[in-house]
Amino acid sequence: MRRNRNVKIVATLGPASDDYDMIRALHEAGADVFRLNMSHGSHDEIAVKHKIIRQVEADLGSTIGILADLQGPKLRVGVFAGDSEMLEEGAAFRLDLDPAEGNAARVCLPHPEIFAALKPGASLLVNDGKIRLKVEDCGDDFANCTVIAGGVISNRKGVNVPDVELPLAALSDKDRADLEFVCALGVDWLALSFVQRPGDVEEARGLAKGRAAILSKIEKPSAVERFDEILAVSDGIMVARGDLGVELPVQNVPPIQKRLVRKCRSAAKPVIVATQMLESMIESPMPTRAEVSDVATAIYEGADAVMLSAESAAGNYPVEAVRTMDNVATEVERDPTYTQIIESSRDAKRNSVADGIVAAAREIAETTNIKAICCFTQSGTTALLTARERPRVPIIALTPLVGTARRLALSWGCNCVITETMERFKMAVVGAAKAARSEGFATENDQIVVTAGVPFNVPGTTNILRVAPCDERLIFSTDPE
Repeated sequence: MRRNRNVKIVATLGPASDDYDMIRALHEAGADVFRLNMSHGSHDEIAVKHKIIRQVEADLGSTIGILADLQGPKLRVGVFAGDSEMLEEGAAFRLDLDPAEGNAARVCLPHPEIFAALKPGASLLVNDGKIRLKVEDCGDDFANCTVIAGGVISNRKGVNVPDVELPLAALSDKDRADLEFVCALGVDWLALSFVQRPGDVEEARGLAKGRAAILSKIEKPSAVERFDEILAVSDGIMVARGDLGVELPVQNVPPIQKRLVRKCRSAAKPVIVATQMLESMIESPMPTRAEVSDVATAIYEGADAVMLSAESAAGNYPVEAVRTMDNVATEVERDPTYTQIIESSRDAKRNSVADGIVAAAREIAETTNIKAICCFTQSGTTALLTARERPRVPIIALTPLVGTARRLALSWGCNCVITETMERFKMAVVGAAKAARSEGFATENDQIVVTAGVPFNVPGTTNILRVAPCDERLIFSTDPE
């Protein structure tokens, strides 16, 4: 299904979007990738959603990506004798491993890993940062704290530890079971929560065994500090601004977002900007002006995708939220300022033949009357490199591998077409011309740029570029074998 924009939209599925009619409506409204949140729903429920997405894909002849978002370890306090307590600013409060019910002076924190990593002066944030504690003294099984920001603390509220790298793996036992289940089911992307170090990503990759691409969620200060290392071993990135805004001062999040998006683009790896993008549309059919500006900012920065969470999963207006995002993206990309910003931020570092080929393809397309860049790709790398260039003309990614096409559904500007396995370059050019015409990007009187690797069907061999007519008769009469 051809879009009138290049940035992609990720929509989370949930109680408000769990049947065929709604999922189809979301895709038709603009959702390119569907997110399955493994924090909610049984394996049976996840399997039903997956099956519906694939049915919509088949019925519409479209390519849809599926992203399974693993929960990650959840750090929570224990329970209170009265279910909740009021913590006053300046008061002393103790966290320990004692499973007894809590009171206004203490509560259980059943995570010895946290105590092992804490140091005096560290901060502990409870209930999304609404309560802030400062560690005064700590040991292997306790932390004596001062309440810096008070409020009501209740049973099993979440705890964030922003100041230290915790000796916790990103994958819990539940995550490992979920990972195996969704990989066997056939998802395209795995979103990895609680990433702190590159080893977290490498563990997930080893378990996935090539069945899904790995997308690292950046939601902890330690991940920001080690971002270059994490990016190097990841297939994609999600800027998860919710937890980032809890663990870091909120004013730090926008420059971090901008910096991470640029680094991802330079590495030719897709990046999603996520969390609270159209939050008010959970209950309102119209977004706030600030939310629209937030979505637009992410697009101006060059993000590959923007994401809806509760808006499409549990909100009252899921289709309207997707349509709003689609309209904002379409309007931003029409703005000449958008083109200026995107082109001025283009990274000129090129180290390979493939880098040079895709850069030349963009230059040719933008200086002549070319209608599309058609790239043949096995692994998706050529399409990702082309997308990094952010050309002014459409990108048609042709691949014989449906898995590659689905993964590219997340990448900026990639219009994916499943094609036959090619053995000769002339037939590849003919296939590209047919795709450009059938998808509505060109007519017989137009020209396209075709990039490919010879020999065919070998990943990472992009080494040839051809300006070709869309009239097959001209291809056969002029092209060498």
